Amino acid sequence: MTVPNEYRQVSVDFQDFLAEVAVEADLTTSHQAYTTLQGVLLAFRKRLTLEEAIQFVQVLPPLLRALFVVKWEPSAPKQEVVDRSVWSRDVQELRLNHNISPSSAIFNVATVLRRHVDANDFEACLTRLPSFAREFWSVPHQ
Repeated sequence: MTVPNEYRQVSVDFQDFLAEVAVEADLTTSHQAYTTLQGVLLAFRKRLTLEEAIQFVQVLPPLLRALFVVKWEPSAPKQEVVDRSVWSRDVQELRLNHNISPSSAIFNVATVLRRHVDANDFEACLTRLPSFAREFWSVPHQ
């Protein structure tokens, strides 16, 4: 079997993803986009059970899968869902002194992510997750 396309150029695809996040979030560097992306993924991850997280990670592009699980302590208690303002604060608290994620970071990352996943698989996954997942990954109507 040949190497699946999604693995053949992961580095280039990831750099493209970060560039798109930077544009969506009005950031100036890939480092800023990386922190924003990681903050969004972690804010979501800490509100899922291990089983839910495994379902979600299956629909992500390869390097986002890795970023989603790196340094994770699955036995850590699941955080309360609360609301978007708390999720946004969580995003902005990652590497606090080096983070300039905008308050729109979750919308920005969700917009880019939806361009890089299979829409049907992504929506099917969200329907199997707790109801807050659909709100978390929603995008404003344009």
